[in-house]
Formats: sequence, structure tokens, C-alpha cells
Amino acid sequence: MNFQSAPALPACPTARPMRAWAALVLAGLLAAPVMAQGVYRIVGPDGRVTFSDQPPPADAAPARPVNVNPAGGSGNAALPFELRQVVSRYPVTLYTSSDCAPCNSGRNLLNSRGVPYVEKTVNTAQDTDALKRLSGDTSLPFMTIGGQQLKGYSDSEWTQFLDAAGYPKQSALPAGFRRAAVTPLVAIKPAEPAAPARSTAPATGSPASVPVAPPTENPAGIRF
Repeated sequence: MNFQSAPALPACPTARPMRAWAALVLAGLLAAPVMAQGVYRIVGPDGRVTFSDQPPPADAAPARPVNVNPAGGSGNAALPFELRQVVSRYPVTLYTSSDCAPCNSGRNLLNSRGVPYVEKTVNTAQDTDALKRLSGDTSLPFMTIGGQQLKGYSDSEWTQFLDAAGYPKQSALPAGFRRAAVTPLVAIKPAEPAAPARSTAPATGSPASVPVAPPTENPAGIRF
């Protein structure tokens, strides 16, 4: 009996699209860890805080991974990937003081655009000295975008530099985002406890010293 081989079945017309779909899913899974990598909060020797998606060198101070708001927010909602990348490259720090109307205008601009930022207050003499060392001046508000310094508030100038850094024109912050608490430029050190007062009373059992009265007649003029 002769057996003839069965004819080959035609390729399924949906096989190629299925393979392409599987490749896309695999690529998405491989890319997911990259998208989910953390952002590191790095404090420099001068106390300046920066953010990066790369860990610091081994000899640098240990960095704290930041998974939510790279600008110091305390919210539990993660920033969108594009915004997180902008913040890691060009973190924004705003320096303000109380009773400063231009400071309020600058703060409102950042809030309206949804810019994550760190706010430092300048209210003490130590804060003022630190601001002068940082900016060379004491004018407020003062803002840094990455390494760029902006002295005084100007709506057009601030908008121009925020646009150049890549910050969105409208807020893209998630609903659960909460900004970080405002802190002074110079951290307030807790007061050290006062040293106990040294007692001047004579020790128990030792005779108390009694002043010696000079003699009534002292022709040599000796002073006791």
C-alpha cells in the first residue's frame, strides 16, 4: 500500500499579526522596569538638593530613593513619566519670605502650571546670609531651575525658562499629589540643654572659710 504524504496546510492568515502582537507585549514588559526606575534625592556638601535617575558615585553621600514626587512632595501618587524626567533634570527651588507679594505671584505661577518645587523661606539673619552666599544678593523671590538662577519675579521670564526646561504649560499632576512642607533655608538646630550650674557651697564636712579681719594697728601697711 502506498502512503502519500499529506499536503502542507496553508499558513494561518492571523499568525503574522499574532506574532507581531506578542513581540509588542514582550517589548512592553522589557521596557516596564526602565519606566519604573526610581529617582534619587541627592544632598550635596553645600546642602543643595538635586534629583537624578542615576545613583550617586560610591564615595558620595548616600542618596535616598524617591518614588513619588522628586521635588519633595509627600503625596502617594506617582508623577507622570515625562514630568518626572523633567524634574530630575531641572529641579525647581523657590526662595520666599513672609509678607512678599511678588513671592505669592511666583508661587501662583508654579502652582497653576503644576510644577513640583521645593520652597525655602528666608526669614532670619542666618537665612539671609545663606541666600547671599547662594545668589550673591538678598532680593526675593529667588528661583532656581536646575543651574539657572532667576532673581525677582517676572511672569514672562519665568514662563520662558519653564518652557525651555520642558515643564508643561498646564498642570499634569495626579489627583493625589500633595506638595512638600515649606522649610527654612537654614535648618533650625534644637537648643542644647544648659550645663548644670556649678555649686560654690563648701563640701560637706569641710570647715567654712572665715574672713580674717586686719589688725587695728598696722604700721607696715600690709594688706590681708
